[in-house]
Amino acid sequence: MGSGRRSAGLAMVEGGGCGKAAPLPMAPYRIRLYRDEDYDAVRSLFAHGILEHAPAMYRHVLRLARLQLGLLALFTAVRAVAGSWLLALAAVALVLAAAWPVMRSFGTSFVTEALLADLRDIDSFYMRAPDSCFWVVEAGGAVVAMVGAAPSQRGEAMELKRMSVSKDHRGRGISKALCGEVLRFAQARGYGAVVLYTSTVQLVAQRLYESQGFRKVAETSPSLFSSLISFHLIHYRLELPGRP
Repeated sequence: MGSGRRSAGLAMVEGGGCGKAAPLPMAPYRIRLYRDEDYDAVRSLFAHGILEHAPAMYRHVLRLARLQLGLLALFTAVRAVAGSWLLALAAVALVLAAAWPVMRSFGTSFVTEALLADLRDIDSFYMRAPDSCFWVVEAGGAVVAMVGAAPSQRGEAMELKRMSVSKDHRGRGISKALCGEVLRFAQARGYGAVVLYTSTVQLVAQRLYESQGFRKVAETSPSLFSSLISFHLIHYRLELPGRP
């Protein structure tokens, strides 16, 4: 990483490692290294960012042909047995209503898992571990975006992790700037590629990563339930242009 630079109204607070970096004031945004006092804000930002996808997840499930056929079969069966259009519609409505908390709990489970994993001790996982780092974007004294970087499980690539931007601050180039920060960090550490995971319903994130040169290399279902509802984790990879 090099000296500070301007990009899309952001001030890049950069340093030679993932140690302390002097803040560089500039309105309206600045990227800086994570500090202990950011802990609650980072965890809250991540949780809200994931849970806000619940409506998209719900719509995704409603579009599934197998669900639509199942609802049609349910409607037909209740109509035939009870002889009532009203009861048939009520049965379908009950299933649709029950699906919402299920989709919500799906996201809640993912958030809980993350908060008990790397986001439980951000300082140890990202700021003290080799080849790892965590950045936040600050605006008006508040943390409005975040991203982490750590070696992938296989260790051959850097993984971009926990990217999240507050809803009120999107569309201003913050995600691209954070993505660029991770790419520069990985290249400076001698990694030949950056990998990341996003999901089927995160269409905006998919477009962002693809615009930055990432390509899809695999899709996996994290559980039997996710397979049944056609929810996949999408594995992206970007080969870095040469090593320093």
